[in-house]
Amino acid sequence: MRPIEEGGAKPLMGRRSFITRAAAIGAGVGLSGTALASCTDDKEDSETSLSEKDIALRDQDLKFIGTEETFSTPMLLQLNSINKDHIAFLEEIGLSDLGERRIGDMDEGGLDIQILSAHTPSVQNVPGQRGIDLAYRLNRQLVDGPIASYPGRFQAFATLPLQSPEAAADELERSVKQDGFLGALTNGHIAKKYLDHPDFEPVLARAEALDVPIYLHPGYPADEIFQIYYSTTRSKYTEEYQDYIFSGSGYGWHQEVLTQCIRMIAYGVFDRFPKLKVIIGHMGEGLPFYYERIIGDMGEPTEDSLEKPFGQYFQDNFWFTTSAFFQDNLLHLLLKYISVDRVMFATDYPFAGIKEGTDWFRAVDLPREDKEKIAFRNAENLFGIKV
Repeated sequence: MRPIEEGGAKPLMGRRSFITRAAAIGAGVGLSGTALASCTDDKEDSETSLSEKDIALRDQDLKFIGTEETFSTPMLLQLNSINKDHIAFLEEIGLSDLGERRIGDMDEGGLDIQILSAHTPSVQNVPGQRGIDLAYRLNRQLVDGPIASYPGRFQAFATLPLQSPEAAADELERSVKQDGFLGALTNGHIAKKYLDHPDFEPVLARAEALDVPIYLHPGYPADEIFQIYYSTTRSKYTEEYQDYIFSGSGYGWHQEVLTQCIRMIAYGVFDRFPKLKVIIGHMGEGLPFYYERIIGDMGEPTEDSLEKPFGQYFQDNFWFTTSAFFQDNLLHLLLKYISVDRVMFATDYPFAGIKEGTDWFRAVDLPREDKEKIAFRNAENLFGIKV
């Protein structure tokens, strides 16, 4: 949800309505054909049911690394939530649980490792020394908390104080070298600037030098964009929190990430940092649908300014995860354009269910070798970890 900024009006929201709608959104995400088949009436033809059972039961021994798995803390909930109802909902789904409940959900779904990342937009919008201190504290809380308490079950992306780029680069290096973090995760624009802005070159240079990826998670738009794209003065159509969902998980987030990816390519980020590694989630944030159009239309105008063909950067510098988009057709569309070596499993826990995600992926029709790559081997290779 988009946090209320200073001076903004807080939308009225009933707890029951919020939870009911959020549950409906979560329930509707990504039921694959094979997953839906498992819900069919028991009275169906026994031969068909047997075939569906075989599909549902295959690859039960797969290992899994979850590459986009979210956590929060009381401080983050206060900082990044809309109101008390929102905080109560996030607590109810287990966002701030980093103990037995989370481990239990991992065990139930067969998820071996979660790579943790902080609740969007984390502390990246907190300026100055306060932002620097909060980022360090969050990172250390993971090291001293769940990572220490449950050895081998948790890894993490660093939270960075991106309002202070030099300090952010230093915290990235500290967290990687001292705490064993696997990279960093960012959340949309930083004070109305994307990572292609010169201000953030210290962060990109340090990530490249450390050989660790940056995960581009969505973030909410700047106020001006929010007002133009995602709101209306017609009160009949601003029921409770719909504008925030519209600008976030309901649509805007995915366009926002894809826009940032195209900016980074078009404005030469990967020519300046050719070994920079970037991860995006949600089955490519719409990229598979737009891929041919983007490559076709952006290729010619960038021929003279870029060192490679436009589409080559997606092949050389990007990795993609399945987070919350548990749909066979979208996975196959992504694999039409992107190598199976660049796709990794993720659930987007707790906003999507771990067991829902692992059950879906076990039933996907892919060669066993490819399924192992997506489920855990590509993450092992990228991050240098082992299940």
